[in-house]
Amino acid sequence: MSKSTDSKALVPAQPGTLPSWYGDLLGEVKESVSKARTSARRAVNTELIQMHWEIGHHILARQKEEGWGAKVVDRLSADLRTAFPNQRGFSRRNLMYMHQMARAWPGPIVQQPIAQLPWGHIVTLVTRLKTRSEQDFYASNAVQQGCSRDRLEQSISQQLHLTQGAADNNFSATIPDGAAVLQEIAKDPYRLDFLGLDSRHTERELEDAIVADIIRFLTELGYGFAFVGRQYSVFIGGDEFRIDLLFYHLKLHRYVVIELKTTAALPEHIGKLSFYTNVVDKMVRDPERDDETLGFLVVAERNKAVMQAALETSNRPLTVSTYSMLPPSAKALLPTEEDLARVVQGAIDSSGSSSGHA
Repeated sequence: MSKSTDSKALVPAQPGTLPSWYGDLLGEVKESVSKARTSARRAVNTELIQMHWEIGHHILARQKEEGWGAKVVDRLSADLRTAFPNQRGFSRRNLMYMHQMARAWPGPIVQQPIAQLPWGHIVTLVTRLKTRSEQDFYASNAVQQGCSRDRLEQSISQQLHLTQGAADNNFSATIPDGAAVLQEIAKDPYRLDFLGLDSRHTERELEDAIVADIIRFLTELGYGFAFVGRQYSVFIGGDEFRIDLLFYHLKLHRYVVIELKTTAALPEHIGKLSFYTNVVDKMVRDPERDDETLGFLVVAERNKAVMQAALETSNRPLTVSTYSMLPPSAKALLPTEEDLARVVQGAIDSSGSSSGHA
């Protein structure tokens, strides 16, 4: 049996027979295909979420009009599974989630962040959160950051809506055009209980624990942070200075200096932090690529009025945040002022023993 001339096998072009720009063409086409596939998946998800909202809307409207009970949902679930045997998602529990979604978002959702999230994320929002403002906050955050469901659950558990942007800072005065964006990365408090430190930890122990568990610390800081180094060494006029932790924010294109204190924040800490950010700007930052360096002072506690006054004395973009190391039941175990003074002196005496760059 002869083969049809229309079914010839495709033979890859041989090297040297293609123009030099062919690789660029192939890359552009492959990128277009990938984008189309991603857009198609998103479109399918949006249609699915829209369908779930419409079902919930129908249930909600009928319930308001007729005042029927849960047995109707049981029967609706059974009938839908019979009518669409190859389609999942019509369990009684899922129908009730759709009802909750329609109640939380009574208006059309196509142009809202909620329509861009997977169904599992939406179930988390309607079951874990009670107010529309909180649901919208976490929906927007999940879309912007590309959060997994586990990360969304963690953000809700840590009450990100209360901590994000809550740290004292002078961004409005020092970087007025970018203050709103920078506020989002200035959290207070940072929750560092995962480090497992007791109440009498030193600054060096805190730093060691953070570096040992750097991935989780980066997660607590937020998306976009990359670790540069600890006890980052810079030389000025022959003198060496060491920065506790140095990070780089990939989206903001800024270095971020983090100074750690196990004591209450003092005005002089702001001066030291301002000095370090200035040093990084002059000796590390690429002014053609990087914007002005940010300074984060992470402390055990602070007097907000004192810190706000101290921040106003600096023209550097700085923020002051507390860190949460212990559950409320253990707060009574916090060290006294005398203990903290001894700890800080010990940390100063032992400084300079290690350094590292990533």
